[in-house]
Amino acid sequence: MKKLLIIHTKYRNIGGEDIAVNNEINLFSKYFKVRVVYFDNNNLTFPYDYLAFLTNNNSQSNKKLKEEIDSFNPDFAIVHNTWFKANLGIFQILNAYNIKTFLKIHNYRYFCTSSFSSIRHLRGNTLCHACGFKKKKFQIFNKYFEESYLKSLFAIIYGKKYIDTLLKSNIQILVLTKNHKKFISEFLGLKNNVNVFPNILEIDIEKLDLNQHKNENYLIYAGRISQEKGIHELIKNFLEIQIKDLSLKVVGEGPERKKLESLYKSYKKINFLGYLNNDDVKKEISGSFAVVTATKLFEGQPTLLTEASKLGKPSIFPNSGGISEFFPEGYEFKFNQFDYDDLKRKIMTLYYSEKYNQVGEENKQFIDNYLDEEKLIEDFMRYIEL
Repeated sequence: MKKLLIIHTKYRNIGGEDIAVNNEINLFSKYFKVRVVYFDNNNLTFPYDYLAFLTNNNSQSNKKLKEEIDSFNPDFAIVHNTWFKANLGIFQILNAYNIKTFLKIHNYRYFCTSSFSSIRHLRGNTLCHACGFKKKKFQIFNKYFEESYLKSLFAIIYGKKYIDTLLKSNIQILVLTKNHKKFISEFLGLKNNVNVFPNILEIDIEKLDLNQHKNENYLIYAGRISQEKGIHELIKNFLEIQIKDLSLKVVGEGPERKKLESLYKSYKKINFLGYLNNDDVKKEISGSFAVVTATKLFEGQPTLLTEASKLGKPSIFPNSGGISEFFPEGYEFKFNQFDYDDLKRKIMTLYYSEKYNQVGEENKQFIDNYLDEEKLIEDFMRYIEL
């Protein structure tokens, strides 16, 4: 049995990519002997991790990886998040050991830290659809992290070296959508080493006991509560819809949560649930009328929407990036991004549609086929041979 090494830096707050990595570990463990090397940004060691900000090379992380390679002797490796504990030195190590390496990129943010210039970041736009960065008067420096110039500086130094690594190595790049493949191929001039490999989706229906959760009259948003996710616009426009009994549940944490809770605390139709673990989120999705998002970004593989499809629930979302690739051809409940009148129309149309159950079932059939386990493994086996 071939040996696969999976490398990932955990996010400070568990997110969609962490869940995707766990699901992928479960998938690959059925077909390969798998070992996982985790790094954690919550556990920083002085001076090693702080020096890594300057050098993009972490001696402790590199040592840990070498020890794992020596004891496991993998045939190939998949790298996920490298910022910043894993560091970019791991690619030199994998290359030195002559291990075929795949880098799975889950979002578009490498684009945002590829330049010190805010003008080059925005490329003539007023908003970056990869990260939510906004145009500001007289701002020359690409202040990627709004709260910190220093952190932004380190991120850009890292980002520029990250791009350089992609261009000068033999890494095979895996992205989640055809849209992302087109984007990265045009941005970096890459063609032959970029392939589409979406995330496997695992939902244990029996474990969740979803039969206990009956359909209720609410929409649900679950994710980061931040401006770039369009949560302000979603709530404002939802309240303008004249459906008396329909409410909106908002699940998650983020910089805008307290502000929004204070602003809408007197509105009974808006319910903030805060952080829920992934199983509880699925239960809330199962009990909902539908899920909804008004994200302003290019999204990779939207966990909320694909989980809803797996549970036979309709989704309402902006036609942006590669989101539509996870839905049947001609799906009618996507709206024109930033057209909030269209968003309201789609909610109203779905609410009064006689095809409501049919929409959910068609979504389920599509996602079951699109993310079929055997199909994904066949694709990956083909990529190994490239």
